[in-house]
Amino acid sequence: MQFIAEGAISKMRSSLAGPIQYALPIGEQHVEINPLIGRKVQLTYSGAIHCTHCGRKTNKSFNQGYCYPCFKKLPQCDQCIVSPEKCHFSEGTCRDSAWGEKHCFVPHVVYLANSSGLKVGITRETQIPTRWIDQGAVQALPIAKVSHRKLSGVLERLLGEQVADKTNWRAMLKGQIDRLDLAQERDHLFEQFAERIAALKAEYGDDAIELLTDVAPIDLDYPVTQYPTKVVTHNLDKHPVAEGVLLGIKGQYLMMDTGVINLRKYTAYPIELRVE
Repeated sequence: MQFIAEGAISKMRSSLAGPIQYALPIGEQHVEINPLIGRKVQLTYSGAIHCTHCGRKTNKSFNQGYCYPCFKKLPQCDQCIVSPEKCHFSEGTCRDSAWGEKHCFVPHVVYLANSSGLKVGITRETQIPTRWIDQGAVQALPIAKVSHRKLSGVLERLLGEQVADKTNWRAMLKGQIDRLDLAQERDHLFEQFAERIAALKAEYGDDAIELLTDVAPIDLDYPVTQYPTKVVTHNLDKHPVAEGVLLGIKGQYLMMDTGVINLRKYTAYPIELRVE
């Protein structure tokens, strides 16, 4: 097999196109992945992980690429990243207030997406459409713009009383997803939660929440030639070589005829990539 690149990997970079274009950062290179579809690929893990923040060697990766000490002290690994409504900045206990001001006190978007069915989610405004691509959404629609991350989490939890906030990744990878009228779903939610959204505006300020009623949904097309009927996963921690014919790319997954692999899970893992 032909050697392509070697080094620590991070999540694939993507660009919105028809279909979406992917590149894998591996060492100092960014390897274009779309041209590899239809070819046999081999990913080999050497077993020496180094923390993406401090460079310390670690036997296990925490929170996608960190050693345990960094996982416990860095603000990007705090519980409020997963649950923004639990933000404790105002209590003076943020792990790094400068980091929090830069990443959390910026405009965020609450959106609806169709990845394995209807879901609600949040992201920084600058992460559109990357967030949707990483989740494997086939449709997405921004429905609200808010002033900071905590408020986006509060609004997400509110709407989450009626809409899921998780993706069924196995269903997403099978590709059998019914199309939805996201604009209609948005309107129903705004009607159902009108009083409680008004209460949030009264609490946080009328200009802290902007409902987006005139934005059109977008469709996302992934480079997949064949979806699996049964999802089998490659686990590099148990078997350091993942090999197979690349059938497609969706979310952060490579889909091979031998199984799928979530590359984001292996952030900071040293990988050698070969292609036949």
